[in-house]
Amino acid sequence: MPLPVFPASAKQAVWDAPAITADKTAVSSSYSDSYHQARLSVVSTPHSSDWLHALPISACGLRLDKEAVSVAVGLRLGVDLCTPHDCPCGKMADARGSHSLSCRLAFGRMARCHEINDLVWRALCKANVPSMREPSGLVRIYGKLPDGSTLIPWHAGKAMAWDVTVVNTLSESYLMLFASPGGAAEPAAARKSAKYSSLPPSHTFQPLALETLRPTNSTGISFFTELGHRLSDVSGDCRETTHLFQRVSLAVQRYNFKGTFTVSTELE
Repeated sequence: MPLPVFPASAKQAVWDAPAITADKTAVSSSYSDSYHQARLSVVSTPHSSDWLHALPISACGLRLDKEAVSVAVGLRLGVDLCTPHDCPCGKMADARGSHSLSCRLAFGRMARCHEINDLVWRALCKANVPSMREPSGLVRIYGKLPDGSTLIPWHAGKAMAWDVTVVNTLSESYLMLFASPGGAAEPAAARKSAKYSSLPPSHTFQPLALETLRPTNSTGISFFTELGHRLSDVSGDCRETTHLFQRVSLAVQRYNFKGTFTVSTELE
């Protein structure tokens, strides 16, 4: 391989790139099953490690408890997190803990979506974009309410409605169908867009589809980036975009691995 020449040779990243690529290839080739291949592919994508770079400041919502950190690290490394056991939903929870990320009885799923939705709403309000949560009357089909909507135009003279969903990167259905990073987030975003296709012409729709190992759909990344820039314009802090991505990443990791254990209410 030819050596880099000036001015590229003046950058350390140029010298490190071949070694990093070789190490990634060696690690990827050491696994043959789809679970670990998908895990390694996803955790190397942009923004999948934002929660690792956040300063643990409780007052800013940037701290995870010890259990959440242990689970988040274990999912990234692909290690066993528990012993196999019967989940209250009737299925078997595996040792890796991936069942808890998509179990219909896992209370962490709803809590996670509520926190991310609240985070988006508060960030919009802080950016001087008045918004409301779960607006009624936007969709005429009963039972369909987006998570929120801006009360003033967001882009191209149109208000924006958004809806949050979090899907399990390592579920068997996604492992079989989608092998690329973000392969679970993009179809989830498309389903949300189809669900709210009947929004009035005065609104645009922004799906926010996140995965449990943190890749976000492409339009969602663009939205968070623009929202971060608007926050910087208001606060004067150029780090607003970074902090916003970190808060979202922490909210995803905070509620993993909840709800698959049966807790006895009887005292022995």
